[in-house]
Amino acid sequence: MNAPNKSGWKPEMTPDTAAAVPTATGNRALMLEEPLIFEIGGSETTGVDLPEPSEGANRLGGMARTEPFGLPGLSEPETVRHYTRLSRQNYAIDLGLFPLGSCTMKHNPRLNEKVARMPGFADVHPLQPVDTVRGALEVINELAHWLIELTGMHGVAMTPKAGAHGELCGILCIRAALEAKGDARKVILVPESAHGTNPATAAFAGYAVEDIPATPEGRVDLEALKARLGPDVAGVMITNPNTCGLFERDMKAISDAVHAAGGYVYCDGANFNAIVGRVRPGDLGVDAMHINLHKTFSTPHGGGGPGSGPVVLSEALAPYGPLPFTARRPDGTVDLIEEENAGEEHPLSFGRMSAFHGQMGMFTRALAYILSHGADGLRQVSGDAVLNANYLLRSLEDVLDAPFAFSGPCMHEALFSDRGFADGLTTLDLAKGMIDEGFHPMTMYFPLVVHGSMLVEPTETESKAGLDQLVVALRSLAERARAGDMSLKNAPIHAPRRRLDETLAARKPVLAWSEPDVPAGHPTRSEQGGS
Repeated sequence: MNAPNKSGWKPEMTPDTAAAVPTATGNRALMLEEPLIFEIGGSETTGVDLPEPSEGANRLGGMARTEPFGLPGLSEPETVRHYTRLSRQNYAIDLGLFPLGSCTMKHNPRLNEKVARMPGFADVHPLQPVDTVRGALEVINELAHWLIELTGMHGVAMTPKAGAHGELCGILCIRAALEAKGDARKVILVPESAHGTNPATAAFAGYAVEDIPATPEGRVDLEALKARLGPDVAGVMITNPNTCGLFERDMKAISDAVHAAGGYVYCDGANFNAIVGRVRPGDLGVDAMHINLHKTFSTPHGGGGPGSGPVVLSEALAPYGPLPFTARRPDGTVDLIEEENAGEEHPLSFGRMSAFHGQMGMFTRALAYILSHGADGLRQVSGDAVLNANYLLRSLEDVLDAPFAFSGPCMHEALFSDRGFADGLTTLDLAKGMIDEGFHPMTMYFPLVVHGSMLVEPTETESKAGLDQLVVALRSLAERARAGDMSLKNAPIHAPRRRLDETLAARKPVLAWSEPDVPAGHPTRSEQGGS
């Protein structure tokens, strides 16, 4: 009964052992091994029959290609199969939970996608005459209205293309406001628990950056902040809820202290998903805050874009916001206010953030999300996000160190560390084990205030059943790490690719494919006719 069959499988084999049994093709059932596209087919062939070009002079002005393209020639089935097989090796929100902390990788409702593809939105062009895009301007203005309403602010800049771009917009507004007063302040204070882009943005805008320490419970040290305030401090960049997953209870006191010292308060709005419908940052004294539409309002996230990071502004900073912006005229129409027609309406603007007014696809999706949820729905979004995170925190705190669990409930993300793991095992090993369990790893080694940190954000779109499955996986991996199970060093075992040398990959990346050296007497891949 235990004799191996022709495939080499024996009934008593464990899944880990079975994964090591090679197949002739490299395929493993429906997980198909797929080479690079350059390794499929040959550059001497093509999947399309084209007639020979007629004789005659070209109009390329001496720029005609003289060397072969070097691209592989694939038939249509080969091409479709290649990209379909690659897509099966990609993790997506439609396949499973994305527990990336502070990234809010939640489901994008298909209603949003349908709206974004409506004629007049999907095909709108930024160079169209304003009179032909009145509907698009209405959408931008309506979304701007609700962003102001939800945040309790005075104005909003819709042009920034992403969170970090929005941060820069807010800091430039602060700089413009100070310059208008003749106040040349040069320092921005950034708490330890803020997002990493905050100090980078301040430095990029020409400010010196100074850290403000955190208290033992993971929040901004208010007294340390007050002690550092002075005539050289332009403002503070604070993330609230912060990157430890905690709400800054002293936010109003922080704002009051900064304002009293003549500075401004920038709030990183990446974690707005945790408080939308419940807390208005404007009521806490915030002067500027970017809103990642892909985090709070479910527009697509990933791949470097498409992004959108509108910035809401207080009454003190709104006059300095960038052009262009939308405005509703007395006759009810919405107009686009730019340099040539700004006149006396917006004379203090610091200028433009980008060539055009924003990302139409993101605006339509975000507005569809807001209107379909309504006030009660958005309030439930933040409540469910916080409930899910606290469920994970309390379900795992006995097997994973939770450094700030004593501080009370977390917000939308739970923070753990690798404290208690056996010597030789780290956060990275647990994360690689998550891949074998079918989950995308959480955010690792951030925030830096916690050694071996693991920041887990389930979002509100995950069911209890889905969270329970994640808990089972994480408990198992944590128990193995605490017990010293060194097989975690080999994870992932079941993924299409095993663990890489990430240091070498970062320092010496191979960014282009080249034909491998072939020993004399052996045919090249092109001569073999491809794969």
